[in-house]
Amino acid sequence: MVSGHFDRTAAAPRNGLATRILLVVALVLGLVAWPALAAPAFPKLTGRVTDAAGILPADTVATLEARLAALETSTTTQLVVATVPDLEGNDIADYANQLFRTWGVGQKATNNGVLLLVAPNERKVRIEVGYGQEGTLTDALTSQIIRRNIIPYFKAGDMAGGVTAGTEALVTLLELPTDQQAQAAAAAAQARPSGDGRGIPIGTIVWMVIILIWLVVSASRRRRGLSSGPVILWGPG
Repeated sequence: MVSGHFDRTAAAPRNGLATRILLVVALVLGLVAWPALAAPAFPKLTGRVTDAAGILPADTVATLEARLAALETSTTTQLVVATVPDLEGNDIADYANQLFRTWGVGQKATNNGVLLLVAPNERKVRIEVGYGQEGTLTDALTSQIIRRNIIPYFKAGDMAGGVTAGTEALVTLLELPTDQQAQAAAAAAQARPSGDGRGIPIGTIVWMVIILIWLVVSASRRRRGLSSGPVILWGPG
């Protein structure tokens, strides 16, 4: 350990920088922890169709349950339909992702689950897809299903019709042979309107902030004649 004279005046700028860095890191960690602290009160999973918003007639629920059970038997894919009265102030993408994980939709080994989420009172709908199905149900395809199969019914006030049509479109795609699924995905990508996207996930934004902080700190260290080892960032597993 190298010893030397302690100059309080000289050390002050570095301490000030360290304080600012700690404050920024604390803010970032707070942003990461906030979703867990403010986790919504999710409805209880009651089956392949959980109609917490009460928008589906009993016969529609029974028909959808049978269709989804047949899909899982033939393909092992778990498709779950959920309606919620509200999103409790959350973005539907974050809510759907948390609900998907909380309910454990899909086979654990293949992560092949699919969630169709409808929040009728907020006029929002989302299709959440497990990693095992992302090659089949691409963003372009799920966006197309929402726009073409679901929203027209919703605009006409037929919530049950929109949920049924969206579910049927998803099931039909999931039951196709692999080559036909690829063709459908390619066609949807070509037909996708420009600018149609889902936005930047909040996790991506957080990591962008962390990288920016590191760049600022690195530049400051270089100005002070300091060096540092490699910085390794890792995202969710």
